[in-house]
Amino acid sequence: MALQLGMPSQPQLAFLRHPRLLPNAAALPLARCFSTTSLCLDWLAPKFMEKSKSPKGRPKMRTGGSSRGTTVLWGDYGIRMKDHDRRVSAAQLKIGEETIRRRLRGMNYQLFTRVCANIGVYTSGNEMRMGKGKGKFDYWTARVPVSTIVFELKGDLHEKVAREAFRLAGHKLPGLWEFVKKGEPPVVGVTKLGNGVTLESLKRPRRAIPLNAQSSPPPPLSTFPDVPPAQ
Repeated sequence: MALQLGMPSQPQLAFLRHPRLLPNAAALPLARCFSTTSLCLDWLAPKFMEKSKSPKGRPKMRTGGSSRGTTVLWGDYGIRMKDHDRRVSAAQLKIGEETIRRRLRGMNYQLFTRVCANIGVYTSGNEMRMGKGKGKFDYWTARVPVSTIVFELKGDLHEKVAREAFRLAGHKLPGLWEFVKKGEPPVVGVTKLGNGVTLESLKRPRRAIPLNAQSSPPPPLSTFPDVPPAQ
């Protein structure tokens, strides 16, 4: 018995064509091509694994006068780290997000995240000898500098409701946090600009430099009197 192979007809191959090349794309059952890429990426984990294991490191401390990430950018209210820079794990960030969403359930709002947990933490077992490697992957974390906005809210919300939601989230997150509104001055390090404090005043030297500092003789090497050498 001979095997008969038949080619599909033109109407059966119509779904393989590009929608823009078809005269009536709405009549097809599938107008969007299949894709394995997710529509939105997860902010609690990077898309790919690290090529090399990240060191423990420290969060950035901008000493050049930068105030990036210290003001509300997209929303109307925000929560900002107040006391000290630290590493915040992805589990802690997720708990803080769920706390905010649970308090604002049924309301019209948008929640923005300003940090991403993209640093891997590796741990080794108990009673491991030194020199056995960095260990296996444990969890993802984010390095959050001091005075950095982590969450922002925007929508039909009263200020007291947003403040209450951020207060509950601050109790779940490590460290001290403060409520920030849109339009408040930025922060350089731990110093808030405003009320006479400017970036130029922070860069100005604390003590006045004397005018003849360049022409003055250098200080003596020692203030003790000359002692004759021992015989």
